[in-house]
Amino acid sequence: MPFPDIDPIAFQFSVFGFTLALRWYALAYIVGIIAGWRVAAMVTRRDALWGGPSPITPKHLEDFVTWAILGIILGGRLGYVLFYQPGYFLSNPADILRVWDGGMSFHGGFIGMGVAIVAFAMRSGIPILSLADIIGLVAPIGLLLGRVANFVNAELWGRPTDMPWGVAFPGARAQTCPDFWPLAPGEPCLRHPSQLYEAGLEGIVLFGALLLAVWGFKALRRPGLVTGMFFIGYGLARTFVEFFRQGDAQYVSVGNPFGQVIRFGDSAWAGLSMGQILSLPMIALGIAFVLWSRRNA
Repeated sequence: MPFPDIDPIAFQFSVFGFTLALRWYALAYIVGIIAGWRVAAMVTRRDALWGGPSPITPKHLEDFVTWAILGIILGGRLGYVLFYQPGYFLSNPADILRVWDGGMSFHGGFIGMGVAIVAFAMRSGIPILSLADIIGLVAPIGLLLGRVANFVNAELWGRPTDMPWGVAFPGARAQTCPDFWPLAPGEPCLRHPSQLYEAGLEGIVLFGALLLAVWGFKALRRPGLVTGMFFIGYGLARTFVEFFRQGDAQYVSVGNPFGQVIRFGDSAWAGLSMGQILSLPMIALGIAFVLWSRRNA
C-alpha cells in the first residue's frame, strides 16, 4: 500500500518573521509526558492500589517531570551516540548537539530515566522502586505515541515483505530492496510497518498488561514488580519486532542487508540487531526485579 501523505510537521506559525514549527515527533514527546504524568497522578491518589497510603504524591510527580524530560532527552541522545554511531560522533563531536537531525535511542533514554528516578527519589526521600513502578506503568503511553510518530516520519521502517499490509515508504533507502528480493520492473519495495507493530506491542499490549497487574492483582504492593514486568515486556516486544525491522543504516551492507550486528551463518535472516542485543539485558534485569519483589513481598 502507498505511504499516507502526512506532513511530519503538525502545525507551524510565524512570529515577527520567524517560523516556528512543531513536528509530530516532538508532539508525541509532549503529549506522552503529560498523559503519563496525569495517569500516574491518578494512581497515586488510589491508596487501595498500594495497600495503604501511597508513598508517591502528585506533588512528587509534578516535581519529577523536569527530571524525566532531562533524563529522556540526554539519555536518549547519548545512548544513540554511544550505541549506534560512536565513530562518527567521535570525529564530529559538535553534531552531538544536533538533536533536530534525529537520532535518539530508547535504551539510552531508559538509562537516563533510571538515573533521574534514583537521583530524584534519593533527593526527595521517597522509595526508589515505588517511583520506578509508577513510571514503568505509564511509560508505554509515550512508547505508543513515539512509535506512531516514527511511522508518520517514515523512519525506522521494517524489512521487505509481500504481506498485503506492506507499505511503500518514501526515500531511496526505503525503496532499495536487497538483490535477492524479487521485484518486477517499476514495482515498489514494500516494507513491514514495524513502527506500528512496536506501537501495538510496546504501547497498547504492554500498557494493558501493566494496568491489569496494578488494578487486578495489586502489583504496586510489591515494590519492583511493575518495573520488572515493564523491563521484561518491553524487552520481549522489542526483540520480537526487530525480526521485522530494518537494521540501522551504519550496519547495512551488501552482505548484511538487514543490518544485523551479530550474524549466525551466511543467511541474511539469521542474526541479532543492536536493538535485540540491548534488549537482552533489560529482560534479565526485569526477571531479577520480579524475583526480588517476590522474595521481599
